[in-house]
Amino acid sequence: MTDDFVRRKLPPAEQWPRFLFDAPGLRFAPRLNACTELLDRAVDEGHGHRVAVYGEHEAWTYRELLQQVQRLARLLSEQLGVQPGQRVLLRSANSPWLAAGWLAVWRIGAVAVGSMPLLRAKELRQIVQRAQVSHALCAQSLREELEQARPDCPSLREVLLLGDEAFTQRLAGVPLGWPAHDTASEDPALIAFTSGTTGLPKGCVHAHRDVLAMCEVFPRHCLKPSSEDIFIGTPPLAFTFGLGGLLCFALHARAATVLLETPTPRKVLEAVRQRGATICVSSPTGYRQLAALGDPQALRSLRKCVSAGEPLNLATRQQWQCVSDAGMYDGVGGTEMMHIYIASSPEDYREGAVGRVLPGYEARLVDEHMRDVPLGETGHLAIRGPTGCRYLDDERQTRYVREGWNITGDTYHADADGYYYYHARVDDIIITSGYNVAGPEVESVLLEHPAVADCAVIGVPDEARGQIVKAFVVLREGYAPSDELASQLQRFVKLNAAPYKYPRALRFVRELPRTETGKLQRFRLAQLA
Repeated sequence: MTDDFVRRKLPPAEQWPRFLFDAPGLRFAPRLNACTELLDRAVDEGHGHRVAVYGEHEAWTYRELLQQVQRLARLLSEQLGVQPGQRVLLRSANSPWLAAGWLAVWRIGAVAVGSMPLLRAKELRQIVQRAQVSHALCAQSLREELEQARPDCPSLREVLLLGDEAFTQRLAGVPLGWPAHDTASEDPALIAFTSGTTGLPKGCVHAHRDVLAMCEVFPRHCLKPSSEDIFIGTPPLAFTFGLGGLLCFALHARAATVLLETPTPRKVLEAVRQRGATICVSSPTGYRQLAALGDPQALRSLRKCVSAGEPLNLATRQQWQCVSDAGMYDGVGGTEMMHIYIASSPEDYREGAVGRVLPGYEARLVDEHMRDVPLGETGHLAIRGPTGCRYLDDERQTRYVREGWNITGDTYHADADGYYYYHARVDDIIITSGYNVAGPEVESVLLEHPAVADCAVIGVPDEARGQIVKAFVVLREGYAPSDELASQLQRFVKLNAAPYKYPRALRFVRELPRTETGKLQRFRLAQLA
């Protein structure tokens, strides 16, 4: 018996984006299972003896990972009664067991619902209720918030504590071997809830083919990993950036990945040195934090660094180059699109640009009426390709998808060579005295000042100018807040950008509000302001 809840809650077909599958690697078979493609095939191809995943205290080969996934899949199906199509919540910090959980859920044809470790009971309640989650795999350390949410979640029948001693003993008694469910390539594989930069999260439904599509675009055409690589990084697997960059890309390349439960900058640094990691996946904020530790020797094994989740500015690139020779791969993607669709490699980098559209995707810059804007002018980014937005039972579908295109909410301009230059989120454009100011542009200038460790810029209401630019600044060690320093930073922006862009208001803060994925929560700054 298959549970068809997710299929029934998809938007009507006329509201879907147009999907494109003409590029190499994107002509998927009608029947496929993401677990089989990423794991079983790796073992069949002779990679069973190679390390697939490192934890903080363990290392599993591809064969060992497959055995754990088979046992967990059998446990979910035989003992817990999880049916194909039912939703299983995955709640854990990054770890080998969490990786096994994702793969096991796909193996049995169920739908994985990731959750960020720091989510509270209210947020978990929203996710469980909206996805009608029936089972959960939850780390013992994260059980409390889920238990608080549970009385209001009648669909949640059972919670299995992932990775503790009782779980390990129970799983050890489960026989090996459990075949993958015969899923269609279009069957739902996961519901990825947006990371909450703008409030109420939306559930983005992605199919088994989407998991493979993200592995066939950015890795194939830009990153180009090999089986000799060792991935490491900071984003949670609940975030599609982390799911792809730290699990699926590695398995697809038959490489290894390092999954850290607490990926603080110092722990990442230590793990890079210990494991000899070659590819790092993080946000610009993560790279700034790593660079601040100033330990080039520990980072010498890195060859490639993937940056996404927020704009990568020149100041961050320069900071990183001071501590590492690893090439920077910049990209833009999104939960609705699964992963990266515009990117640049070190060989294809053009200053100020994110990159060019990856093979398999098409892009346009349009105005509010879906008309193409002239070359060089700023417009709304519209994208389509092998992946796209299908919200779970959400009226906001018609705002994101228009005329078959995914409207990402970002503004860009493009040059004649097809390079895309980020300006801001549509909602983050500041209009002051008739001038349009992109917050990230001002932030990029501020980050070039030696006193600034992190910053954010928003518009705040002003009677005379409509809005003024306001900056929130986190200082580096050795600098103290003062009126004199604030004035100095304002003058610095005036000298390095058009004067109307300088922050007329500036506030020093200890830290900026960010999601677990590193995204800045500007709406919380607006509340502060």
